[in-house]
Amino acid sequence: MKSLTFAILRRLSDGEFHSGTELSQTLGVSRASISNALHDLDRLGLIIHKIRGRGYRWINPVQWLDKDIIQTHLAGEADRFHIQVLDIAESTNTLLLRDAAREKNIHDEKIRVITAELQTGGRGRRGRQWYTGLGDSLTFSLTWQFQRGVNFLSGLSLAVGVAIVRALALTGINGVTLKWPNDLLFDFIKLGGVLIELQGDMLGPATAVIGIGINLRLSDSIKNKIDQETTDIYAMTHEMPDRNKLLTVLLRELAVTLSAFDQKGFLPFRDEWLRYHAFENKLIELHLPDGSIEQGRVRGVTTDGSLLVSTLMGVQSFNGGEISLRKLE
Repeated sequence: MKSLTFAILRRLSDGEFHSGTELSQTLGVSRASISNALHDLDRLGLIIHKIRGRGYRWINPVQWLDKDIIQTHLAGEADRFHIQVLDIAESTNTLLLRDAAREKNIHDEKIRVITAELQTGGRGRRGRQWYTGLGDSLTFSLTWQFQRGVNFLSGLSLAVGVAIVRALALTGINGVTLKWPNDLLFDFIKLGGVLIELQGDMLGPATAVIGIGINLRLSDSIKNKIDQETTDIYAMTHEMPDRNKLLTVLLRELAVTLSAFDQKGFLPFRDEWLRYHAFENKLIELHLPDGSIEQGRVRGVTTDGSLLVSTLMGVQSFNGGEISLRKLE
C-alpha cells in the first residue's frame, strides 16, 4: 500500500461519503490517482463502496493506532518507552533486529516499541508467514536488554505468554490459554503468537526482540490465507477492543514481566504458565525439527521452560518442536 492510500483511508475513517473531487483537491492529486489508490483493497478485508454522485465510503473502518493516545494511557510510565507507530512495515521484528545489529540503541534505557497498522511480511516460528489485514490485529515488537547471556533466556517466550494472558484478562478478555512454546489459544484455536529473536553472547549481554501478534477481527479474506483454524477477540467477546488501550495494557504488563524475568528467569512464572497451558496432561504429538514425531502425555515444563512429556521411553524433556493435539479426553 502506498502512502496516498493511507492518507485517503484516514479521511474515509469517519464512515461518511467523500467525493473523488473532494479527496483529489484535499490531497493534491488527480481523481484517477484516488481511484487507483483504492483499487483491490478487498484483499486486505477492507470494504469500500463507490457510488456515482456520492463518492467513496469505507464500510468497516479501523481504529487507528495513535502514539499520543498510547502515551496518554501510559501516563507516568510513558517515559519508559520509545514508541514508533508505522502505517506499514514488512516486519516489526526485522526493523528492531536491524537496529540491534547496528547497536544504535545499546545505551538507550528506554524500551523500544514498533507497531504497524499493516505488516506485509510478518513472521511466525520456523519462517512461517503471519497474515494480517489492515488494523485487524495488534502486531508489535519491543526490545529488552538482558545483561545475562542467551542461555539464561530459555523460557522467555513462556513468560511473555503469561504476561499477555494477564494483560488480556485485565481488559476483560478471559479464557485465553497457551500452547507451548509460544501460541495464544481460545478453545484450542489459535488467537495469536509470540516470536522471540535473540542477539548477543552466550555469557551476555543479550538483546531480545519480542514480536507479538494478536488477532482482533480478521476478515474472511485474511482467514482464507491461513493454513490453520484461527479465531480473534471479536469472535470471543462480540466486541472490537480499543486497540490503543489494549496495546497500553500489554506494554505495561510486559515491562513488569521482563523485569522480573531479568532477575529470576522463568521459575517464578512456571506454576502460572501451567495453569494456562491448554495441553497440560493431554495426549499430544510432538513434531520435532528433524522430522520425527513423539507421542505422549504432557507432564509440565522444567525450570528452563523445556516441555516434559511422558512417553513409552519414560518422561523426556524437549526444548524445541511443535505440538499438535492428538485427542482430548
